Amino acid sequence: MTNEELLAFIKKNPISFGCGVVAVGLAVAIYFRGGEIPAAEAELAQRTAEAERYAANITYSVSLKEQHDALVAAVKEIDSRLIRASQLGINNQYFFKLESDTGVTMVDFRQGQIAAGRAKGAYSPVPFNVAVQGEMPQVIHYLNLLESGAHYCRVLSASFTPVSPTRPGYLSVSLNLELLGLP
Repeated sequence: MTNEELLAFIKKNPISFGCGVVAVGLAVAIYFRGGEIPAAEAELAQRTAEAERYAANITYSVSLKEQHDALVAAVKEIDSRLIRASQLGINNQYFFKLESDTGVTMVDFRQGQIAAGRAKGAYSPVPFNVAVQGEMPQVIHYLNLLESGAHYCRVLSASFTPVSPTRPGYLSVSLNLELLGLP
């Protein structure tokens, strides 16, 4: 086939020839671009995940200021109710104030040591051993003030024993408790 015959064939069938050229062009493009498809899909997945994360951040950040303010207020309240293990005098005063408010008699009071290995600035329980004597309503009031008092308290164990058979309702209570605090 000569050039003139080829040009005559193209002029007779322009649509068929155009479709053939486009098909060959597409086949060549697919062949050369086929290796880039997995990389493009991975990039698309990454950008889609990032866009979803941004959309979620925008959705959840609407009340972020109010949530931050609530957390700051909660931390201030928690910090105001903490004790400092190193401030023995202030800690003693707390228990002596409870003693005077309830009318019980404090027989024994000891502050224990904080467990070693705590991170600096981390909350930790400060152990106390307390023994009080008093009438049943006074002792119950003392325990109630401990649980709902100015500091976070957890009673680990309590032992109730009558003081004497001649005084019914007069108890001796030994408490093993922890107050939440900082070292």
